[in-house]
Amino acid sequence: MPLVTGDDLLVTARTQGYAVGAFNTSNLEITQAVFEAAAELHSPVMLTTSQSAIKYAGFENLRAMVENVSDATGVPAALHLDHGTDLDVIERCIEGGWTSVMIDGSHHPLEKNIEVTRRVVEMAHPENISVEAELGRLVGVEDEISVEEGDAAYTDPDEAERFVESTGCDSLAVAIGTSHGAYKFKGEPRLDIDRLEAIASRVTIPLVLHGASAVPPDVLELARKYGAELGDARGVPPESIARAIDHGISKINIDTDLRLAFTGRVRRILSESPEVFDPRKILAAAREGIKEVVAAKIRLFGSENRA
Repeated sequence: MPLVTGDDLLVTARTQGYAVGAFNTSNLEITQAVFEAAAELHSPVMLTTSQSAIKYAGFENLRAMVENVSDATGVPAALHLDHGTDLDVIERCIEGGWTSVMIDGSHHPLEKNIEVTRRVVEMAHPENISVEAELGRLVGVEDEISVEEGDAAYTDPDEAERFVESTGCDSLAVAIGTSHGAYKFKGEPRLDIDRLEAIASRVTIPLVLHGASAVPPDVLELARKYGAELGDARGVPPESIARAIDHGISKINIDTDLRLAFTGRVRRILSESPEVFDPRKILAAAREGIKEVVAAKIRLFGSENRA
């Protein structure tokens, strides 16, 4: 099935009250795992690529890989640029087969964020490509994005309304208490659902939740059992994600949980089967772990049987 736009997936999700999973990929095994889980559960899905993933895997390789696996599985899927900050990379994605792009101008003052977002919208919309923007800043590190705790800021509902009207973006990533990486909370995990409700009442486009990995205990413990040093890693509880979906979130980004699943399965097979040196066997184990995580997310997000 040909790739579709972010709007094709997210407008329906917002209307019908579920969320579409957006899973970061940088290699074949992750891509296969996401699509296999989505196909088995008949779920729409977004494959997201960071700027650093494009550098790592190669622009043409990533696009062709996602397109080919998508064609083979037949589920509605979008290829999305995550946290785009380089306008040259964004333009290349618009021209080169991506069906959705994110312009992350959250590090700019409001007026500058509006300006750069509007510029990307004017580049993308004539090519029928959806644009996600971000207002507010999440603490933490994800690839090339790094925000210190003192620089984090929650999304202001009034600013969100003005931002969407001024830019024409198709979806909006909001900051309500999540963070990037595996170490999301020092104390009790808490999302500002009242703030989310206020934003959703002022903004009609789909809302996006970044930094939403749960750091599942079983996945974490498997990685630790075989030597991973992960400290006090903790994520967003599933019940908090469910509440966020109930109050307006239509797209949820997942990266850390996939990395943890990959790491745990690779460490286990190398430890338990030291005679194995075939990369296909090692990476197949990692793929299966990621597939299990993706399937659990699809069920949690309510997108099962929505394809």
